[in-house]
Amino acid sequence: MTWFIVAFISALLSAFAAITQKKVLFNLGALEFSFLLSIVNLIFSIPFFFFIDYSTLNILNLTILFIKSIIGVAAFLCVMISLKNLEISNALPLLALTPGFVAVFAFLLLGESLKSSEVIGLLFLISGTFILESKNLRKFILPINVFIKSNYHRFVVLALLLFTASSILDKLLLIKLNLSPISLTALQHVYFAILFSLIFLLFRHKEQKTTTIIKKENLGWIALISVLTIGYRYTQIVAVSLASVALVLAVKRTSVFWATVIGGKLFNDKDLLKRSIAAVLILVGAILILRD
Repeated sequence: MTWFIVAFISALLSAFAAITQKKVLFNLGALEFSFLLSIVNLIFSIPFFFFIDYSTLNILNLTILFIKSIIGVAAFLCVMISLKNLEISNALPLLALTPGFVAVFAFLLLGESLKSSEVIGLLFLISGTFILESKNLRKFILPINVFIKSNYHRFVVLALLLFTASSILDKLLLIKLNLSPISLTALQHVYFAILFSLIFLLFRHKEQKTTTIIKKENLGWIALISVLTIGYRYTQIVAVSLASVALVLAVKRTSVFWATVIGGKLFNDKDLLKRSIAAVLILVGAILILRD
């Protein structure tokens, strides 16, 4: 059961990373925060570079990793924008819909069949999303209206699509192109830091100006978030080395529930009980899809 303990630690670290991100985003813009975090992440990931097998690196996998990093940067920005402007118990459960998106796109684009467990999982995802976004059970059309009319919910949908593409490229890099998890993590932080720096320099004037970006308090929280982020990524890699990817991801997905309940309580989110139930349904649906 060692793998379960390590995977559960990864889930808790991921949940607390999301909660602390929400706290910092009260004071910082999404772009400012993403830029600072990318720099700190790169600094803290320096030890990983001593364990990279540089003989496995080539133009092809580095180019694909760069493309994946562009997608990852866009996805992360979308998540931070939605997390800044939506309550944490509303935004995070929706981000657990990624396995459903992957299953549907694999069915539509790759012709892969949907297993009975995946169909049931999709029904759980749909039910959880409906409960999460509905004001009451009589307004059946409301969840659709929310995604159509709310700009910040659109960012969630865009992030899901980008995460779907990123997951496919992860599989390509790790399985087909022999890039190790440590190499992927370390080099991706290099790309992230470069890309976020360029975006920040080009577009920072378009964000609302703040005077808090270099406050020691913010930098302290960002350092903590960086440690939590690197921690949950590393423990996930360790857990995967001890058990199947599906089992590890199933446990890792519980981070959504913990972040919804704990974060929602800390930030006084409304309708927390309903959102927690929705998070459980979405979590069960994701686990059913990931199980096989």
